[in-house]
Amino acid sequence: MNAPNVLTMLRVALIPVLLYVLQASFHGHEIAALAVFLLASFTDTVDGFLARRTDRITALGQLLDPIADKLLITSGFISLVGIGSVQAWMAVVIVGRELGVTGFRAVAASRGIVIPASWPGKIKMALETVTLSLLILGKPILGGLWLAAEIGLWLVLAVAVWSAGHYFWKYGPAIVKAPSGE
Repeated sequence: MNAPNVLTMLRVALIPVLLYVLQASFHGHEIAALAVFLLASFTDTVDGFLARRTDRITALGQLLDPIADKLLITSGFISLVGIGSVQAWMAVVIVGRELGVTGFRAVAASRGIVIPASWPGKIKMALETVTLSLLILGKPILGGLWLAAEIGLWLVLAVAVWSAGHYFWKYGPAIVKAPSGE
């Protein structure tokens, strides 16, 4: 156990707090939820930086970090469906992409192929973080800027599908040709 892994686990521990605060009804809950979300998102930046900078990259960290990212993003979108800020079909596409790419990476790993994060995937994550931040604030706080949240959601959908296609197109043929680990 090292500091980067502790930060990753903190990100996971903040998810239920985010979901509770996001669905609460106290005055300013949107700002509090945004603060929790941004703190959780910040741990993603810091844990990776620390792991690389201090040469403390571990197998546990490499496993937990992407899972923590996916849990944070997918739970955020699902929770926003519950409060009416995101349409269910949009969340299904976003969550489905996350599950599909994670499964694809697992199959690749079982065949000895490592699939690193791609630049379309990194763009997707950045868009998701900004869009979720805007959606968490909500229309009453954003007012006219709510349009930016709606546009961001459509961009997230497009980039999610594009980045998944990129992974499948780039690595699919090698995975099909690689011998299975069975």
